Amino acid sequence: MKIVKKIGLVLFVAFVIAQFFGPEKNAGDIASVSYFEAETKPPKDVKLILESTCYDCHSDVTKYPWYNSITPVNYWLASHINDGKKHFNVSNWEGNSVKRKDHKFDELIEEVEEGEMPLNSYTWTHGDAKLTDAQIKAVVDWAKQVRVTYGLIPKPE
Repeated sequence: MKIVKKIGLVLFVAFVIAQFFGPEKNAGDIASVSYFEAETKPPKDVKLILESTCYDCHSDVTKYPWYNSITPVNYWLASHINDGKKHFNVSNWEGNSVKRKDHKFDELIEEVEEGEMPLNSYTWTHGDAKLTDAQIKAVVDWAKQVRVTYGLIPKPE
């Protein structure tokens, strides 16, 4: 057998065996975002945006696509989710100080305005997550209002 065929066979067997292993899923309860929503009071349109574009990576609740069953894709997705939760996790909102919450909203505004969020790699497979200018404005306006309620910035005039 040629060396290329042997290498191919070994890689194929390794791929098949890898399918039996995977990272832990981010499969919490949607109730974990209730404190965040109660405190920040997103309007209905913003709440829908949060549910369809943010919560998958920034909460303890992820709606996994079919291809999450394929290793190594599932590890790549888990890495994105863990990184997203490290930066902004609405499921542990209650445990944060007002100063930290305000800072997280400041970062949210910056990331959304600059088009950095949602990530391009997310919108490639979730076309409905690509935000329109009107959606960006709605999210940013809501986030600015939340920052005012925290009392660390003055009300806009």
